[in-house]
Amino acid sequence: MKKTLKDLTKEDWDTLFPIELVDYDPYWKKLYEAEKGQIINQIGDKIIRIEHVGSTSIPAIKAKSYIDISIELSEESLFSEDIIDGLTNLGYSFFRQADKKADYMIFVKGYNPAGKKEQIYHIHACPPGHEMLHQITFRDFLIANRERAKEYELLKTELASRYKNDRTGYRKAKSHFIAETIMMAEENI
Repeated sequence: MKKTLKDLTKEDWDTLFPIELVDYDPYWKKLYEAEKGQIINQIGDKIIRIEHVGSTSIPAIKAKSYIDISIELSEESLFSEDIIDGLTNLGYSFFRQADKKADYMIFVKGYNPAGKKEQIYHIHACPPGHEMLHQITFRDFLIANRERAKEYELLKTELASRYKNDRTGYRKAKSHFIAETIMMAEENI
């Protein structure tokens, strides 16, 4: 039987898709814009807001070359078959993310159970007020504050070597810096 992404264990994900940072590439913005267009063509009537987030959206810092996309949806649209089917038609795999405060939808594209083969995209789809939408505040603050962005890059570089094959550890090790940055951003509003 052929393995699917849903069959992969945490260890499989960590081994097949290690943390690898690369220099900023301005082409990432074009990749996002093209993908955004396809997403809007499929599910645009359900979208409140769509944004390029994650490190590929922050000029001049190293990043995993994944295009992270934040989609804000109404509560009624969350887990809608129309959205799941529409994004599946674009080649995405759907995962339900159980969050401490509220579930949300994750879609991934570009992964192959045998290892990365294509451009990778992550979509985090959640309702208004969900904490995942703080990614937008984080991005905007780092774009406006180059020094803080460079601090983030240094942290990521150190963590990428320490957690190369531990995606969860890498993500968790960045969480304090991200929370602190969001607080800084909210104090400046």
